[in-house]
Amino acid sequence: MAQPVDPQATLDALDQAFGGHQPGARAVHAKGLVVEGTFVPSPDAAGVSRAPHFQAGPTPVTIRFSNFTGVPTQADGDAMASPRGMALKFHLADGTDTDIVAHSVDGFPVATTADFLAMVQAAAARTLPAFLASHPAARAFEALPKPIPASYATLGYFAVNALRFTNAQGQVTTGRYRLVPEAGQALLTPAEAAGRPADYLAAEMARRLAQGPARFRLMLQVAETGDRVDDATVAWPEARWQVDLGTLTLTGIASDQDFQQRTLLFLPGRLPAGIEPADPMVDARTPIYGASFRRRLGEDG
Repeated sequence: MAQPVDPQATLDALDQAFGGHQPGARAVHAKGLVVEGTFVPSPDAAGVSRAPHFQAGPTPVTIRFSNFTGVPTQADGDAMASPRGMALKFHLADGTDTDIVAHSVDGFPVATTADFLAMVQAAAARTLPAFLASHPAARAFEALPKPIPASYATLGYFAVNALRFTNAQGQVTTGRYRLVPEAGQALLTPAEAAGRPADYLAAEMARRLAQGPARFRLMLQVAETGDRVDDATVAWPEARWQVDLGTLTLTGIASDQDFQQRTLLFLPGRLPAGIEPADPMVDARTPIYGASFRRRLGEDG
């Protein structure tokens, strides 16, 4: 079971790791772009879960793309800007929301929030090499490619904590979300990225959506017997069955960016009936997001 940690200790360590607290900003994935869109479920979605947004559509969605660090002025081409983030908030018909929090690597460096805190504290203390030496999964994650996108819309994203889905007949499927860009993957080399403007990703998305919608397929990678569902450091084989849950269509840039950046709260554990955590880290992560949100609002002058 994931060990509880003090959310404030995690925020403090993230601040130190990224060079100091940034008032009004998220502790991590501070630089972002908010986009509006809709989700339409596939014919197969209702067979996976009775969750309301899998029954019919369209469902309005608010999407936030982001760079990795806690520095809101970070250049998009910076090597430390990856993994990129993609968070989705589905606005359900009954007035409630449900969220997906994903990033651009299929995996995570640690399996518990306690280890996450220890890793970030090591980064803040400049002792990360020692932490990596004693944590093989984190060392393997550090070595994974962290692709630099030509566009937020040409990169795949992975929600790495497994969930349990129950349909109207009581049948259960365990899986992990992934978002696949309809436009395909388009990446930049480090040299190409270094030559782009600091905010090239927001500008590119604005140009792209001015010409028409961008789309992602919401897929579910389904676990098989023996797959670790409680450890996000372990990626499942690509040969695992994937169910197409539907189409996410990005329609425009949100007009109230500053307000949205401060007030949007995405919670991995905000789940409707028909979806519940399979990985205990879902519930363990959620208080940290809430603490960052409360701090951000308290600093809003």
